[in-house]
Amino acid sequence: MPGTDSANFPGVPSLNYGMSEAAERTIRRAHAVQPVTAIQSEYSLWWRRPEEGVLSACQELGIGFVPYSPLGKGFLTGTISAGTAFEDGNDLRASIPRFQGDALTNNLRLVDGVKEIAKDKGVTPGQIALAWLLAQEPWIVPIPGTTKLHRVEENVAAANVDLDDADIARLTELSDSVTIEGGRYPDFLEAQTNL
Repeated sequence: MPGTDSANFPGVPSLNYGMSEAAERTIRRAHAVQPVTAIQSEYSLWWRRPEEGVLSACQELGIGFVPYSPLGKGFLTGTISAGTAFEDGNDLRASIPRFQGDALTNNLRLVDGVKEIAKDKGVTPGQIALAWLLAQEPWIVPIPGTTKLHRVEENVAAANVDLDDADIARLTELSDSVTIEGGRYPDFLEAQTNL
C-alpha cells in the first residue's frame, strides 16, 4: 500500500490503486480509506460526464485521470459514416445505441465539426479530439486503443497539435451544441458504471 513501511512487507514495492468508471462520491469515499492514484473512465468530445464532479474531485485530491475511448470507439476519427455496418457479435459498436440508425446520423454532426477544425489545422480529426483532451489538464492522460502502428503514430502526434484558447473553446462549444443521441452502452452495461 502507498505509504506502507516496506519493512513490514520485504520485497514488496509500494502499490498504487486506481478505479474505473467510479462516481465522484465513490472516489471520495475510497480515497479517504486508501489514496487513489488514478481514475479511468470514458471521456471525449462526445462523452463528457466526468465533468460532472469526477474531474473536480480528481483535481482536488491529486488523482490522475485516464480517459479510455478518447476517440469514441473510432467515432471521432471521421472514419465512420451513416452507412457503416458493425459486425454483430464481433464489434461491440453493433450493440451500442449511439452507433445505430437515426442516432448515428444525428451524432455525425459532431464529427463533421471536428473534421472542419482538423482541416483548418492540417491534422486528422482523431488528432484534434486527442489534442482537446490533452489541453484540458496536465493530469489527464488519454489512452486511445488501436491495433495498427500507423494509428499509434498518428495518436502520439496529437501531442504536437497546437490548440489555442479559441480552438479549445470552439471544440467545447461544438461538443455542447450537438445533443448526442443513444446510449454509449446497452442499458445493462451502462448500469454498471458511475457507481
